Amino acid sequence: MEELIRTNDLVIISFVEALLKEADIDYFVADQAMSALEGMVGAFPRRVLIDADDSERARRLVTDAGLGHELRPVPKAGR
Repeated sequence: MEELIRTNDLVIISFVEALLKEADIDYFVADQAMSALEGMVGAFPRRVLIDADDSERARRLVTDAGLGHELRPVPKAGR
């Protein structure tokens, strides 16, 4: 899996989830349990993970939606 975005902003997380769901791209939101443990203060960002095979399409969707600045760097080959 590849990290698509990492943010404390629940609105952005929800929006990206909706984009991915609509495009039929599987994803996983990591670190939700940490956010719950810390009392929703926002100290621990949540990460949206996608399959590396969907990376290009998912990144294009997020960029086209105006959130390209939220994207994590593309992982280097072999990582």
